[in-house]
Amino acid sequence: MSANILLQRRLKNCIETILELEPVLEQFSMGKDFLTEFNRLKSFMTRLDNIFSQSLEKIREDDVMRIELATATFLQELNLPESNACERLGQQIYLQ
Repeated sequence: MSANILLQRRLKNCIETILELEPVLEQFSMGKDFLTEFNRLKSFMTRLDNIFSQSLEKIREDDVMRIELATATFLQELNLPESNACERLGQQIYLQ
């Protein structure tokens, strides 16, 4: 498997991780605030394979690392411990 494909998968994983939070966030007041952003992210996700196939530039490791760091920071800033949130909602979720 090429390095570029691995980087693409890591990028997709970041997006999918954030999108997996949508049902949980909808249960809290912050879900409404993120609705537009979630819709944009979903739209981007559906076009991602096309973007990858048409792009002449390869994805760079440092770009993916920045996105991974931003994703981790976003999750920390939510200050939403998943186990507590899921217990309150009677759900189990598994983030990638």
